[in-house]
Amino acid sequence: MRFLRMLTNSLLAGALGAAYLTILVLQLNPQVPLLSASTWRWFTTLSLAYGVHLAVTFYVTIVIREFFMLRVLSPGWASVRMLAWMAAVLAALAATLMWLNVGDFQFAVTENAARRMTTGAMATTASAAVLLVIAIAHYSFGRRGSRVGATLFVLAVVASLILPVAARGPAVPLPSPVTPPPPAEVRQETGPRLIMLLLDGASLEYVLPRVAEGRLPAFARVLEKAAVMDLATIRPTQPDPVWAAVATGMYPSKNGVRSAASYYARNDTRAVDLLPDHCFSHALVHLGFIRGEANAATTWRARPLWSIISSAGLPVGVARWPLTYPAEQVHGFLITDRFHQLVGSIAEFDRAASPPEILPALESAFTERIDVSDALPATSGDRESSPEASALRRDRIYSRAMHEFTAEMGPRFTALRYDGLDVVGHYYLRYTQPRTFRDVPEEERRRFSQIIDRYYAFVDGEIGAALDAVQPGDLLMIVSGFGMQPMNPVKQVIGGLLGDPDFSGTHERAPDGFLIAYGSAAQQGRRLRGSIVDVAPTALYFLGLPAARDMDGFARSDLFTRAFTSDRPIVFIPSYSR
Repeated sequence: MRFLRMLTNSLLAGALGAAYLTILVLQLNPQVPLLSASTWRWFTTLSLAYGVHLAVTFYVTIVIREFFMLRVLSPGWASVRMLAWMAAVLAALAATLMWLNVGDFQFAVTENAARRMTTGAMATTASAAVLLVIAIAHYSFGRRGSRVGATLFVLAVVASLILPVAARGPAVPLPSPVTPPPPAEVRQETGPRLIMLLLDGASLEYVLPRVAEGRLPAFARVLEKAAVMDLATIRPTQPDPVWAAVATGMYPSKNGVRSAASYYARNDTRAVDLLPDHCFSHALVHLGFIRGEANAATTWRARPLWSIISSAGLPVGVARWPLTYPAEQVHGFLITDRFHQLVGSIAEFDRAASPPEILPALESAFTERIDVSDALPATSGDRESSPEASALRRDRIYSRAMHEFTAEMGPRFTALRYDGLDVVGHYYLRYTQPRTFRDVPEEERRRFSQIIDRYYAFVDGEIGAALDAVQPGDLLMIVSGFGMQPMNPVKQVIGGLLGDPDFSGTHERAPDGFLIAYGSAAQQGRRLRGSIVDVAPTALYFLGLPAARDMDGFARSDLFTRAFTSDRPIVFIPSYSR
């Protein structure tokens, strides 16, 4: 019977742990009402996912204790002496998680939400300290069944739950999605062009040594005459929020793109867009406890770069920028990031690109067989379904489509994204990191290290083609939103359990990205570190358009020559989203 009473205490502790995690979800997503079915469903979901595991952990710990302690433990059905220790541990863990998430999501939550989270973390920290004092006092001096001790314990636990909830406050409705205005009449089709190449997972730390070895000639040509600066990315790093920040010049708390997906608790229809970090919460999506749905263009709460430029009367051409589906109407063309997924779809294919007249040519290009064996080593190229072969095939098709429509329509602003470096980095980074991954056989390292090198060579060739197309007055901007780094061993093990045993690279807390500006207007040299939100106002500045005061970034005029900036002051308007 006493083991059954140990179990009931463990279950109560597990429920308390799930309650703390539910509060953290509510803090990160202030749009969810406190007194709603969604709150209860998140608590239920987290109880099944975390509460059960916490209860099992506590129960096993108690049982193991029985084998090593001389004094037999015989708790009550709800033992204050036992629960006080477990509650103190859980409150301390909850406080730690809150502090870590406040720091990690500083750009994803508003200043008001961050202040409230900080207050909640302070309250939970104080509650953990009080619970620890109660546990020590009750263990040392308390009597079994003491009403005073039980009352103090209950008050402390209730305070640890109510105080952070009160600090979080009532629900705050999300801003309405922005509705882009119809494109203005074309103001000027001729003039200097801005050409942007977007690279997922590229790093100057990888590029510069290979440039020195003469292995990336196009990068070498660019770096010799370009303005270069590192770009601070946002963390935790995901492609959608990063490129949304690049496109809007605003951090996620303003532009509305706070994660890669919307998440739903079991049987719930109200979405949240941030899951807690440092507790493997995203594994719950793989395990089916939480349902995730990829975001779309309706997520934007601020206007992206191409919408601003198009509404100013300048033709644009954009391919594969994240969160462009469904495609909006622009001057020029827009190929959404989901086009390759929608080929063959009947219901939604007509929204995969704009204008609709380009759809037949695009569909033909995407159904054509593309040979990629010439750009990948033999260890990879003979596997048609390998991740790197699929990524290269997509990058080549989007690149070909971009070049064809650019030649036909002549846009002033073009942007093309390549995601293949990110893909090969996830799978093969271990083979380029001998100091970190010491257990990789040398023969295997030699074979597979070529995959990342060859993919960089492909990107180098794409940059070379862009350089050949640059005319006097044009500006080529090569932008990496984030780099790659080795995945820590714990997450590698979890990835293996979830079916991703080959992943060795991650961008969750990735190194900085970079910006390379090349053209007659760019001033050669290394610049002070900037931020990914500086890209949009800098691009607008080059095109002669005003930046918005509600943007978080700055127009980096120091990237340009004095001859270019002397008669071009930085101009502002209040906002592009109102």
